[in-house]
Amino acid sequence: MKKIIFILAGLLLISSLAFAGDDDAPGYQDKSSPNWKEYKSDHFIVHYQNASEDFIRQVSNNSEQYYNSISDDLGFRRFNFWLWDNRANIYIYDNAAGYQAGLAMPSWSAGASWPQGKAIYSYSNAQGFLNTVLPHEMGHIIFRELVGVNNYAIPLWLEEGVASYQMKTKYSEVNRVLKEAIKAGIFMPLDQLSAVDIRTSTDNKKVELFYSEAYSAVDYMIQRFGRDRFVTFCQDLRDNKDLDRAIAAVYSFNGLKDLSQGWKQSILNE
Repeated sequence: MKKIIFILAGLLLISSLAFAGDDDAPGYQDKSSPNWKEYKSDHFIVHYQNASEDFIRQVSNNSEQYYNSISDDLGFRRFNFWLWDNRANIYIYDNAAGYQAGLAMPSWSAGASWPQGKAIYSYSNAQGFLNTVLPHEMGHIIFRELVGVNNYAIPLWLEEGVASYQMKTKYSEVNRVLKEAIKAGIFMPLDQLSAVDIRTSTDNKKVELFYSEAYSAVDYMIQRFGRDRFVTFCQDLRDNKDLDRAIAAVYSFNGLKDLSQGWKQSILNE
């Protein structure tokens, strides 16, 4: 099974994984374990072992809030509602050791998502899970629901930018950070950013810069040109699977390099 790794860099340096594949996703078989209890809400089933009921209620309540806010914030219109048998599943292991062993996770992982199976995995009281990992992983699932799970035209920076879009307070100083990167000559234009596989990087500063740029680029596309146009852009990517064509068709740019220049200039003008 192909494994796609996403790293959530930032204040907590929390890391997460996302899987692409079918029913052989690591840990998927654990959902039928007799040790799992269930807490159901309108759009989610939280599966847990011995976590406190207070924590599970928080997971459920936060998930329901993010279910609406992420779609609204991005301008996505729902046609596939997560109801009844179509609810998303969240699996909460008792601790980091159980989570890492059950899913064959590395020691740095605090959360994982499987977009095709609409599932999120973590463990009880994982640092930052409720306010950082959970909305980030839901962002991956909601975005892939729109553009297609196996759509390989989606660059990693775009997916991570969308997944990070709910973390606005974390990126409140992003323009200052990116201006400094431009001045230092380490800023990456979008064509270069598209070629970076940040999942293999061990350089925390490069990871931080990648996520800052990814967030900023998505924020520029949404705030400068509107949510409706961003949704149309994502739909064009879904239908035609060509990044340059989608940019040229929806925005007033000739392609990725032209969009990148406009974005960089907007950073300098702030």
